[in-house]
Amino acid sequence: MDSTEQAKALLEWYDRSRRILPWREDPTPYHVWLSEIMLQQTRVEAVRAYYLRFLEALPDIASLAAAPEERWLKLWEGLGYYSRVRNLHKAAVQIMDQYGGQMPSSEKELLGLPGIGPYTAAAIASIAFGQRTPAIDGNLLRIFARMTCYAGEIHALQTKKDARAYYENIISGDRPGEFNQALMDLGAGLCLPGSAADCAACPWQDCCRAHAEGRETDFPKTAKARERRIEKRTVLLIYHDGRVALDRRPARGLLAGLCEFPNRKGELTEDQALEYVRGLGFSPVQIRPLTDAKHIFTHLEWHMKGYEVKTDEWKQKPAGGIFLADRQQLEEKYTLASAFAAYRQQLRI
Repeated sequence: MDSTEQAKALLEWYDRSRRILPWREDPTPYHVWLSEIMLQQTRVEAVRAYYLRFLEALPDIASLAAAPEERWLKLWEGLGYYSRVRNLHKAAVQIMDQYGGQMPSSEKELLGLPGIGPYTAAAIASIAFGQRTPAIDGNLLRIFARMTCYAGEIHALQTKKDARAYYENIISGDRPGEFNQALMDLGAGLCLPGSAADCAACPWQDCCRAHAEGRETDFPKTAKARERRIEKRTVLLIYHDGRVALDRRPARGLLAGLCEFPNRKGELTEDQALEYVRGLGFSPVQIRPLTDAKHIFTHLEWHMKGYEVKTDEWKQKPAGGIFLADRQQLEEKYTLASAFAAYRQQLRI
């Protein structure tokens, strides 16, 4: 099967089997960009509702650029990796300033926008602007490794270069965006990791070296995963006058700028927790333990224990940046870091 036949077989399969996704139905540059940023490190099914809600509130680049931080952070709440939406907003402002509100079409210009790397630039350029450039993500790398029995480590820079050269030779000139989306669907639905691959349904089974040799599970080659560091924390749900205490994370670093429940490193005893609450300026009258929780970051795990603390009066204004919020404010105004989702579910306000 030559490169032309290979592209044809893939696109014919895509026309029969493609996933119906809202951003594909109207692939404007803004829609493609927004969806690709949301899809980074997030499952497709989780993105659908967020995408539609975000578009309803901020339907174009101009409205995103003009929106206050509180607005777009709240729309992103629950998707995690908030640096994505911060860069999305920064890029929208830059597009308004530098490009008159029109998304640039070249990969080079797209790479100059915050939060847009080689994959996202190629995806936007091909899907929204019809440019013949492969969008190399994890799915395309895995397919490439199996098609060629590639011996290199899958995340190495050289692997990405070799994969790009491979796909540049076969990508459709007429339908480059759909070619990339077909590969995304192929990797997400058939050419799955490990033994889950469904080679019998694959449009490229006749030209896949790993399949021909019965070595699908040998590829791709991956390096040993880095072990996550475990950090123990104690989370406090501090109630006062029908509201709960919140704090705000530092502007830089992990969960930058998001709201959180007051918490401390380590596993505090009840007496230590009460001492901490008093130090914040509250007068605690009751404490009870909450269900333990865990949150996994890329290279870090928080193992959390929690306490619910009811307070009577303020001895002084809460220390630091501590403030109080009611249920409506939590739902509509403040963006709580998803790391505290398990404790949000245990709220009693």
